[in-house]
Amino acid sequence: MKRGDVVLVDWPYSDRTGSKLRPAVVVHADFLNGLIDDTVLVQITRTAHRIPGTEVVLDPTQETASGLLQVSVASCMNLLTADPGVIDQTIGCLSDAAMRQIGDCLKKVLELP
Repeated sequence: MKRGDVVLVDWPYSDRTGSKLRPAVVVHADFLNGLIDDTVLVQITRTAHRIPGTEVVLDPTQETASGLLQVSVASCMNLLTADPGVIDQTIGCLSDAAMRQIGDCLKKVLELP
């Protein structure tokens, strides 16, 4: 998998009572492929929390290669490090512009320079 891939992943509930198959975007740097065992993901959801700087809107009419069917948000507050075995399939990929926005969003959420 490479940075920007949109995947379906068995995303665990935060209270550990179960999980749900949902879309996510791969956000780790491509040079880490083969160097780390896990994949770093940002959750994609239709539920926007509208906290400034924490979400990136993904419109499938603009992100035509995303594989998404509805307007969604990349929720940069919701990160997961997962074994590739819990990733069901790759459904698409995001544009460089969307990934730059997600990168900026992650910097804000994690208070990175």
